[in-house]
Amino acid sequence: MSKMNRRQMLKLSALALGATTVPSYVWSQGKAGSLKFGLAMPLSGSQALYGADQVKAAQWAVSDINAKGGVDGQMLDMIVLDTQADPQLGISTVNRLTSVDKVPVFITAWSAVVKAVAPIANREKVLELSVGANSPEIAKLGDYVYTTFPLADVDVSALATYTYNTLGKKTAAVLYINNDSGVEGARIYKSVFEKAGGKIVAYEAYDTKATEFTGALLKLRVANPDIVHIQGLVSDLPQVIAQMRQLGLKQRVSTYSAGYNPKVIEQLGTAAEGLIVTSLAPGENDNPNVAAFIERWKKTEHRVPNGLPYTQYLYDGPYLVADLYKWVKKNKLPATGENMRKALLAVKTFDLPMTGGLVVGEDHRVKKPVYLLTVKDGRFVPLATIK
Repeated sequence: MSKMNRRQMLKLSALALGATTVPSYVWSQGKAGSLKFGLAMPLSGSQALYGADQVKAAQWAVSDINAKGGVDGQMLDMIVLDTQADPQLGISTVNRLTSVDKVPVFITAWSAVVKAVAPIANREKVLELSVGANSPEIAKLGDYVYTTFPLADVDVSALATYTYNTLGKKTAAVLYINNDSGVEGARIYKSVFEKAGGKIVAYEAYDTKATEFTGALLKLRVANPDIVHIQGLVSDLPQVIAQMRQLGLKQRVSTYSAGYNPKVIEQLGTAAEGLIVTSLAPGENDNPNVAAFIERWKKTEHRVPNGLPYTQYLYDGPYLVADLYKWVKKNKLPATGENMRKALLAVKTFDLPMTGGLVVGEDHRVKKPVYLLTVKDGRFVPLATIK
């Protein structure tokens, strides 16, 4: 199986769905008799920094699985389509995966996309696996939608509780991006922090396309909180923190796993010191496979991945799909979405190489330890583990 090359990345596939035609970047083994599944992720647009690395991790996993004989001798075939993290494009790509490519299961991410394509999964009875999106609403999207990634009420709740109980911060300000992830994550942080005994002294939203945050930050400066929690994206987080410091706000900043990215430190320099982030995947000191994974990135890409925990989950995605196919084959069932869902509920417990044990709950949720890290001397270092 070859890596995604420039020609493949630039190839445009017309998706004639109504009057809509969108670009789609395709990476597929395409061999007859292979076991197909879909991967709908942003390979272009504002979230491509994350999406491209997540896709690369999934490609490595497929190659690694197939190099060891695939699933009982049958090769995995991952069909990759670009969503640009846009709900409408997500609908187009998933319509193609289900109606043209006829996949029984697909992986996707970004909360707005996961929500937008859920009706397709339920209508067509195709299993949708959300890997990396964190809106709590994902657990309520229907019988065919499951997450393999803990939702925001896991890590954001742990962070808010730790901030009050262990760090001793009694007042907090919350600044959040006005999208599904931001709104839901901010709401959870506020609720948990107040329940612990803290007080939210400022609660401000900003537009998804904003580049200027002075208005909201001036309100935070007047409120003078003990800590500032930002529920944003990797693309806007450095700008928000930089403008905070320019306005003289020196409070410590926390955020969720989107902030666990070397680009944040690169862009902010010393302004990143003290930043607290969450991770829902074990680090290299917790799992020896992760250390080898990071070295693989350094050797092949000459850098560490953008959003390490997310790439770990995306690497594990094909392994989970392989386990589903193995169950279906063992039970001599056709590879349909209905049977992939039966496999997920029957297997239930998975042992995955990068993120470890995974138990899929009947409530469509999963739970994992929460790893807190902080920036010290220009690098992320462990702060606490909350189980």
